Amino acid sequence: MDWLLIVVPGVIWGASFLFIAEGLAAVSPNGVTFLRILIGFASLSLVPAARRPILAADRTRAAALGVLWLAFPLSMFPFAEQHVSSALTGMLNGATPIFAAIVAGVVARRLPSPAMVLGLAVGVGGAALMAIPGFGAAAAASGQTAGVLMILAALISYGFAINLAGPLQQRNGALPVIWRAQAVAVLLTAPFGAPAALHGTWSLRPALALLALGALGTCVANLVSATAAGRLGPTRASASTFLMPVVALILGVVVRGERVALISIAGAAVCLIGAALVRRASAHTAIKRAAATATEEAVAVSEAAYSRTTPAR
Repeated sequence: MDWLLIVVPGVIWGASFLFIAEGLAAVSPNGVTFLRILIGFASLSLVPAARRPILAADRTRAAALGVLWLAFPLSMFPFAEQHVSSALTGMLNGATPIFAAIVAGVVARRLPSPAMVLGLAVGVGGAALMAIPGFGAAAAASGQTAGVLMILAALISYGFAINLAGPLQQRNGALPVIWRAQAVAVLLTAPFGAPAALHGTWSLRPALALLALGALGTCVANLVSATAAGRLGPTRASASTFLMPVVALILGVVVRGERVALISIAGAAVCLIGAALVRRASAHTAIKRAAATATEEAVAVSEAAYSRTTPAR
């Protein structure tokens, strides 16, 4: 069960880039984004735990999460996949932990540890290798450069969203926060997305792809991932992100016959190594901080006990 909680979200999120590519055959990018969020929101609404109230002070932050985690990045991917393969899009998403760690360091204004610096350097290098084929003259003319830049913008947005989501989910639970963020994202994407969906050229295959994208990618994967975080801890649960590039690459090549440059595949492998190093450094730092906090609390308890047992002078 523990392994399923890690594997299932990774496989679903890795397949989501294939679903996006299939959905684009019927509807414009705005329609893809709106429908996936709408279906995900409707599906998650069936889970009672998602409808629990959150702290009033966190409602504005949950709304911001609707922009940074959903409306903006999920709008970038369909537009990018008009010019970039689903396989490359999925592989670049393997750099999400790298951007999250960079944003966390900037926001905290704290210098990273040497182990973290190594992981970030390796991860950024891998992301650069993946993106290199998208910056040639021919790639710029075909729109691939713009597509890669859209993906990178989405990953930066994810970096801010992940750092914002962590404290919100600790105080309120993951599902209520995600559900409210989805509600905001539905409202934001509806003005362009709803008309696009109504004027789509629908057939069974893209319809099923978008249904799977919303129900699985925007609902079930988040539900399972939240369960994994509660049962295994956030560090172990985040291992599901390492599966995304692999699944996206396999499905893109096998199902859609896409071609991916060898340097991009090598870059994906390097990026995953960097992400693993970042995760290890983050876990080590968290353990050290927890140990330091426990020591401080023990000292405080000892001092309090000593003051109670020592006679006044």
